[in-house]
Amino acid sequence: MATLTLQLPENALAAMRYDPHKFAKEMRLAAAAMWYEQERISQEIAAQIAGMNRTEFLLSLAALQKDSFQVDFDDLDRELNRG
Repeated sequence: MATLTLQLPENALAAMRYDPHKFAKEMRLAAAAMWYEQERISQEIAAQIAGMNRTEFLLSLAALQKDSFQVDFDDLDRELNRG
């Protein structure tokens, strides 16, 4: 697994009242949710980035009021029209 190091202003963690571990965990989830929502990564990869299994990731998306599944409405229309 790759390791990243970030430099943040001292007051960034204090403003959110987070310790570095909690901040990193929330930032991983936020990034994974955003990239998944943009259809840049799959559920599986998003869950790995967030440090979760897929079920935990989907439940986290629901808690964030984000769509859990990506739907291409053009594809859906084609499928429905095929009967």
